[in-house]
Amino acid sequence: MTQHETSSPSSTTHHAAFASVGRSSYPGIVVLFTAVLMISNICATKGIAFFGDAEVSLGPLQVLPIITDGGFFLFPLAYILGDVLSEVYGFAATRRAVLYGFGAVALSALCFWVAQSLPAAEFYANQESFEAVLGVVPRMLLAGLAGYVVGQLLNSYILVRIKERTQEKHLWARLIGSTVVGEFADTLVFCSIAAGAIGITTWSDFVNFVIIGFLWKTVIEIVLLPVTYRVIAYVKRREPTYAPASDSA
Repeated sequence: MTQHETSSPSSTTHHAAFASVGRSSYPGIVVLFTAVLMISNICATKGIAFFGDAEVSLGPLQVLPIITDGGFFLFPLAYILGDVLSEVYGFAATRRAVLYGFGAVALSALCFWVAQSLPAAEFYANQESFEAVLGVVPRMLLAGLAGYVVGQLLNSYILVRIKERTQEKHLWARLIGSTVVGEFADTLVFCSIAAGAIGITTWSDFVNFVIIGFLWKTVIEIVLLPVTYRVIAYVKRREPTYAPASDSA
């Protein structure tokens, strides 16, 4: 045997095997997208009324309370993230993210139901409060998931279809166009199911709920267009697989 053939086995270095984590931003966006959906659905169990006690009249006009839910400030972020996913990764990848979110919210609702059903300890005095908040979740879950799936898929589909015609041009048009359709469908479906769960019983309050929700979500997305532009540009630059069909801005 040669000197090389008789070398000690201890001189050989062994490494554990691990899968490589890609550089894509997609997983991180999907995680944030799912977290926003879950948190906003829980916050939405609280009905909100701005100017509910106000007695203000402007000539012949009576100032009405602004009716919404506790998730109003957070849910627009889900659509901004949905726009980023659709613009950068396309409809199929966005649909997959929507299904991930669907599964996460369904799992959270199941866990809430199990937690409510378990016997409370003698020292735990908040069972009724716990049930009062999370007991609404099954109906809110149905409302949130139905609106979320319809709205997000419509939003993504329309954005992608417009992009197929405009390529990299007119980003503002596809962001606003998809938002108007997606947010209206989402708001109408969500409010139709959730209204009774948060205490809305009159037709006028329901219309108020739908209109305020739609206008708020749409306007805030339009106001945040510069932010959405920057986020999309940032993700496109960092995404190694993104290859625009046109160099036009």
